[in-house]
Amino acid sequence: MAQLEIWGRQTSSNVQALMWCVAELNLAYIRHDVGHRYGGNDRPEFLAMNPNGTVPVLQDGDAEPLWETGAILRYLADQYGSDTFWPKTSHVRAQIDKWAEWSKLNIALNFTGPVFWRVIRTAPSKRDPAAIQQAIAALDHFLDIAEVQLTQHPFLAGEFFTLADIQFGHVLFRYFDIPIVRTTRPALWRYYQSLTQRAAFQQHVMLSYEELRVLE
Repeated sequence: MAQLEIWGRQTSSNVQALMWCVAELNLAYIRHDVGHRYGGNDRPEFLAMNPNGTVPVLQDGDAEPLWETGAILRYLADQYGSDTFWPKTSHVRAQIDKWAEWSKLNIALNFTGPVFWRVIRTAPSKRDPAAIQQAIAALDHFLDIAEVQLTQHPFLAGEFFTLADIQFGHVLFRYFDIPIVRTTRPALWRYYQSLTQRAAFQQHVMLSYEELRVLE
Protein backbone atom coordinates (compact mmCIF):
# COMPACT_ATOMS: atom_id res chain seq x y z
CA MET A 1 0.00 0.00 0.00
CA ALA A 2 1.25 3.47 -0.87
CA GLN A 3 1.62 6.03 1.90
CA LEU A 4 -1.49 8.14 2.31
CA GLU A 5 -1.08 11.88 1.81
CA ILE A 6 -3.38 14.10 3.86
CA TRP A 7 -3.93 17.84 3.82
CA GLY A 8 -5.44 19.48 6.91
CA ARG A 9 -4.49 20.99 10.26
CA GLN A 10 -4.71 18.74 13.29
CA THR A 11 -7.07 21.13 15.15
CA SER A 12 -9.79 20.65 12.55
CA SER A 13 -12.44 18.30 13.97
CA ASN A 14 -12.94 16.77 10.54
CA VAL A 15 -9.22 16.14 10.20
CA GLN A 16 -9.23 14.63 13.67
CA ALA A 17 -11.92 12.16 12.61
CA LEU A 18 -9.85 11.19 9.58
CA MET A 19 -6.60 10.87 11.51
CA TRP A 20 -8.27 8.80 14.22
CA CYS A 21 -9.54 6.44 11.54
CA VAL A 22 -6.13 6.25 9.85
CA ALA A 23 -4.49 5.38 13.16
CA GLU A 24 -7.10 2.77 14.07
CA LEU A 25 -6.47 1.11 10.69
CA ASN A 26 -2.70 1.37 11.24
CA LEU A 27 -2.08 3.09 7.90
CA ALA A 28 1.10 4.92 6.91
CA TYR A 29 0.61 8.60 6.13
CA ILE A 30 2.12 12.01 5.73
CA ARG A 31 0.02 15.01 6.78
CA HIS A 32 0.40 18.65 5.73
CA ASP A 33 -0.85 21.49 7.95
CA VAL A 34 -3.36 23.42 5.84
CA GLY A 35 -6.15 25.79 6.80
CA HIS A 36 -6.84 28.32 9.59
CA ARG A 37 -3.56 29.97 10.71
CA TYR A 38 -1.53 27.75 8.37
CA GLY A 39 -3.35 28.92 5.24
CA GLY A 40 -2.68 27.20 1.95
CA ASN A 41 -6.23 26.14 1.23
CA ASP A 42 -6.72 29.05 -1.17
CA ARG A 43 -3.68 28.22 -3.30
CA PRO A 44 -4.26 27.08 -6.89
CA GLU A 45 -2.59 23.71 -6.29
CA PHE A 46 -4.87 22.98 -3.33
CA LEU A 47 -8.00 24.19 -5.12
CA ALA A 48 -7.08 21.90 -8.01
CA MET A 49 -7.51 19.00 -5.58
CA ASN A 50 -10.54 20.41 -3.78
CA PRO A 51 -12.30 23.42 -5.33
CA ASN A 52 -14.19 23.96 -2.06
CA GLY A 53 -10.96 24.94 -0.29
CA THR A 54 -11.84 22.81 2.73
CA VAL A 55 -9.97 20.17 4.70
CA PRO A 56 -9.32 17.32 4.88
CA VAL A 57 -8.18 16.12 1.51
CA LEU A 58 -6.74 12.65 1.04
CA GLN A 59 -4.74 11.07 -1.76
CA ASP A 60 -4.08 7.35 -1.79
CA GLY A 61 -1.30 6.59 -4.25
CA ASP A 62 -2.08 7.72 -7.77
CA ALA A 63 -5.85 7.85 -7.21
CA GLU A 64 -7.75 11.09 -7.65
CA PRO A 65 -7.78 13.15 -4.42
CA LEU A 66 -10.79 12.72 -2.15
CA TRP A 67 -12.60 15.40 -0.19
CA GLU A 68 -15.64 15.39 2.13
CA THR A 69 -14.82 13.67 5.39
CA GLY A 70 -17.61 11.11 5.28
CA ALA A 71 -16.64 9.95 1.81
CA ILE A 72 -12.97 9.70 2.82
CA LEU A 73 -13.81 7.68 5.93
CA ARG A 74 -16.02 5.26 4.01
CA TYR A 75 -13.31 4.82 1.38
CA LEU A 76 -10.66 3.99 3.99
CA ALA A 77 -13.02 1.68 5.85
CA ASP A 78 -13.95 -0.17 2.66
CA GLN A 79 -10.39 -0.36 1.39
CA TYR A 80 -8.55 -1.17 4.62
CA GLY A 81 -11.05 -1.89 7.40
CA SER A 82 -11.85 -5.21 9.02
CA ASP A 83 -15.21 -6.90 8.61
CA THR A 84 -16.27 -5.73 12.06
CA PHE A 85 -15.20 -2.13 11.47
CA TRP A 86 -16.92 -1.95 8.05
CA PRO A 87 -18.70 -5.21 7.15
CA LYS A 88 -18.68 -6.47 3.60
CA THR A 89 -22.30 -7.66 3.86
CA SER A 90 -24.43 -4.76 2.64
CA HIS A 91 -27.33 -5.01 5.09
CA VAL A 92 -24.97 -5.28 8.07
CA ARG A 93 -22.82 -2.42 6.80
CA ALA A 94 -25.92 -0.28 6.27
CA GLN A 95 -26.72 -0.42 9.97
CA ILE A 96 -23.28 1.02 10.76
CA ASP A 97 -23.56 3.56 7.97
CA LYS A 98 -26.95 4.61 9.38
CA TRP A 99 -25.39 5.55 12.71
CA ALA A 100 -22.36 7.13 11.04
CA GLU A 101 -24.58 9.38 8.92
CA TRP A 102 -26.80 10.14 11.91
CA SER A 103 -23.73 11.17 13.89
CA LYS A 104 -22.46 13.51 11.18
CA LEU A 105 -25.82 15.22 10.64
CA ASN A 106 -27.13 15.33 14.20
CA ILE A 107 -24.13 15.32 16.53
CA ALA A 108 -21.15 16.87 14.73
CA LEU A 109 -23.16 19.54 12.92
CA ASN A 110 -25.19 20.41 16.01
CA PHE A 111 -22.10 20.68 18.20
CA THR A 112 -19.22 22.14 16.21
CA GLY A 113 -20.81 25.31 14.85
CA PRO A 114 -23.73 25.98 17.20
CA VAL A 115 -21.91 25.13 20.47
CA PHE A 116 -18.13 24.90 20.11
CA TRP A 117 -17.77 27.93 17.86
CA ARG A 118 -20.04 30.03 20.10
CA VAL A 119 -18.14 29.04 23.26
CA ILE A 120 -14.52 28.86 22.08
CA ARG A 121 -14.27 30.61 18.72
CA THR A 122 -16.27 33.68 19.77
CA ALA A 123 -14.92 36.47 21.96
CA PRO A 124 -16.47 36.52 25.46
CA SER A 125 -17.94 39.98 24.85
CA LYS A 126 -19.75 38.71 21.75
CA ARG A 127 -21.07 35.41 23.09
CA ASP A 128 -24.80 34.87 23.23
CA PRO A 129 -25.60 32.72 26.29
CA ALA A 130 -29.22 32.25 25.23
CA ALA A 131 -28.17 31.02 21.79
CA ILE A 132 -25.62 28.68 23.36
CA GLN A 133 -28.23 27.18 25.69
CA GLN A 134 -30.67 26.79 22.82
CA ALA A 135 -28.00 24.99 20.79
CA ILE A 136 -27.15 22.70 23.71
CA ALA A 137 -30.84 21.86 24.07
CA ALA A 138 -31.02 20.93 20.39
CA LEU A 139 -27.92 18.76 20.73
CA ASP A 140 -29.30 17.17 23.92
CA HIS A 141 -32.20 15.68 21.99
CA PHE A 142 -29.80 13.61 19.89
CA LEU A 143 -27.45 12.80 22.77
CA ASP A 144 -30.48 11.31 24.52
CA ILE A 145 -30.91 8.99 21.54
CA ALA A 146 -27.25 8.01 21.80
CA GLU A 147 -27.68 7.40 25.54
CA VAL A 148 -30.44 4.87 24.90
CA GLN A 149 -28.37 3.11 22.24
CA LEU A 150 -25.26 3.05 24.43
CA THR A 151 -27.23 1.68 27.35
CA GLN A 152 -27.97 -1.35 25.19
CA HIS A 153 -24.62 -1.71 23.39
CA PRO A 154 -20.94 -1.02 24.18
CA PHE A 155 -20.50 0.87 20.92
CA LEU A 156 -22.77 3.14 18.91
CA ALA A 157 -23.70 0.64 16.21
CA GLY A 158 -23.60 -2.50 18.34
CA GLU A 159 -21.05 -4.85 19.84
CA PHE A 160 -17.97 -3.74 17.89
CA PHE A 161 -15.97 -0.54 17.38
CA THR A 162 -16.91 0.69 13.90
CA LEU A 163 -16.78 3.65 11.57
CA ALA A 164 -19.89 4.97 13.33
CA ASP A 165 -17.83 5.48 16.49
CA ILE A 166 -15.35 7.62 14.56
CA GLN A 167 -18.12 9.87 13.25
CA PHE A 168 -19.81 10.10 16.63
CA GLY A 169 -16.92 10.01 19.07
CA HIS A 170 -14.55 12.51 17.51
CA VAL A 171 -16.48 15.48 18.95
CA LEU A 172 -16.83 14.07 22.46
CA PHE A 173 -13.45 15.25 23.77
CA ARG A 174 -14.41 18.86 23.09
CA TYR A 175 -17.99 18.30 24.25
CA PHE A 176 -16.80 17.10 27.65
CA ASP A 177 -13.92 19.59 27.88
CA ILE A 178 -15.51 22.97 27.16
CA PRO A 179 -17.29 24.95 29.92
CA ILE A 180 -20.95 24.19 29.25
CA VAL A 181 -23.78 22.69 31.29
CA ARG A 182 -24.10 19.00 30.45
CA THR A 183 -26.89 16.59 31.27
CA THR A 184 -25.71 13.51 33.15
CA ARG A 185 -25.73 10.50 30.84
CA PRO A 186 -24.03 7.48 32.46
CA ALA A 187 -23.87 5.34 29.31
CA LEU A 188 -22.43 8.17 27.21
CA TRP A 189 -19.85 8.91 29.90
CA ARG A 190 -18.86 5.24 30.13
CA TYR A 191 -18.56 5.12 26.35
CA TYR A 192 -16.47 8.29 26.23
CA GLN A 193 -14.16 6.95 28.92
CA SER A 194 -13.62 3.81 26.84
CA LEU A 195 -12.66 5.97 23.85
CA THR A 196 -10.10 7.87 25.92
CA GLN A 197 -8.30 4.57 26.51
CA ARG A 198 -7.71 4.09 22.78
CA ALA A 199 -4.22 5.17 21.72
CA ALA A 200 -5.45 6.54 18.37
CA PHE A 201 -8.06 8.69 20.12
CA GLN A 202 -5.48 10.04 22.54
CA GLN A 203 -3.05 10.85 19.72
CA HIS A 204 -5.41 12.51 17.25
CA VAL A 205 -8.51 13.70 19.11
CA MET A 206 -7.50 14.62 22.66
CA LEU A 207 -5.58 17.67 21.45
CA SER A 208 -5.38 21.26 22.59
CA TYR A 209 -7.69 23.65 20.75
CA GLU A 210 -6.12 26.78 22.26
CA GLU A 211 -5.07 28.09 18.86
CA LEU A 212 -8.77 28.29 17.98
CA ARG A 213 -9.79 30.26 21.07
CA VAL A 214 -10.85 33.87 20.53
CA LEU A 215 -10.17 36.03 23.56
CA GLU A 216 -11.32 39.46 22.42
